[in-house]
Amino acid sequence: MVDYSKWKDIEISDDEDETHPNIDTPSLFRWRHQARVERMEERKREKQEHEQRKAENLRKVSETKKKIAEAAPNSSDLESLKKALAEFEKEEKAILKKEDELKKKEKTTPWNVDTISEPGFTKTVINTKATRSKEENLTEEEKEARMKKFIDENEKLLKKFGMLRKYDDSKQFLQQHSQLVCEETANYLVIWCINLEMEEKHDLMAHVAHQTICMQYILELSKQLDVDPRGCVGSFFTRIQVAEKTYKDTFDDECEQFKARIKKRAAEKIQEAIREQEEEERKARLGPGGLDPVEVFEELPDELKKCFDSQDIPMLQATIAKMPEQEAVYYMKRCVDAGLWVPGKNDEEPTMKDNEAEKTDKNEKEPIYSTTDDVD
Repeated sequence: MVDYSKWKDIEISDDEDETHPNIDTPSLFRWRHQARVERMEERKREKQEHEQRKAENLRKVSETKKKIAEAAPNSSDLESLKKALAEFEKEEKAILKKEDELKKKEKTTPWNVDTISEPGFTKTVINTKATRSKEENLTEEEKEARMKKFIDENEKLLKKFGMLRKYDDSKQFLQQHSQLVCEETANYLVIWCINLEMEEKHDLMAHVAHQTICMQYILELSKQLDVDPRGCVGSFFTRIQVAEKTYKDTFDDECEQFKARIKKRAAEKIQEAIREQEEEERKARLGPGGLDPVEVFEELPDELKKCFDSQDIPMLQATIAKMPEQEAVYYMKRCVDAGLWVPGKNDEEPTMKDNEAEKTDKNEKEPIYSTTDDVD
């Protein structure tokens, strides 16, 4: 007679035909399969730990018996060795009892599609024909316009989702506003996180970052299951609330890595903004010849700097007269191009303008000096 009892209970993900109409049945089956695989991994780890414990105890028993055999009859360590051996033998009995429990548990575990048989062969077929959605075929301008329209229509809802703190609230909110379950929401939250970090609102950034990772997990789950992301909202939040330590640790680690990337990007954007501001200020103070008056002034010899600092035109004329002609022409040409010196046309005596221009240094403002006559 053939014993068919082992076929009575077989655990298969897709053997339940009746599900609620609102439940994403393929997702449900995949979740069940994943949960079963995790249970199998846990039993495997438990068995490995048991085998290691058993081997270690056997080693200790063997070593202790050897020491007892080698010890002298009147040795002071003999009694302690016998006590240790008794403890190890007691531990051995507990290990054997645990081993019986594991065997019984393994025997009563239902078969499933992963354990019911061994594959005779495997075959991988790669479909080289790529399929693209309408969204992937959009141009950059169309994507930008779509993103702007989405934000205009949903910004209040996006901010409200980013501020939610409980998984149940987030789940209910996304199910009520299913249009938010998309890439645009994830992109908006990322940009919001960067702006919050630039504003030094670190705690708020960390919270919005958590909501961002939740949305990214939902989108990634939809890609893996090849289903609409709106159908993965309930599955994700149910899973994260009852997740095992490994899954939760992975989620938390992803959050920490994301926050680190946000901090790095925010710092880069701050530096970019500083450089852009400095460049705008530099362009604003360029002289008629396109030179930066700050840079030109810094390059002047000390004696010329004193002349401009004191606004002493006779001193400047005397200093220029003492310099080699080629050097004097070079420096005064640069001063003219930078706007530090404004030559006049027919005035006999050089005078200072009443409304002096100003040049902006990195830390303070210094006056730009000009006259209405050339320097001979």
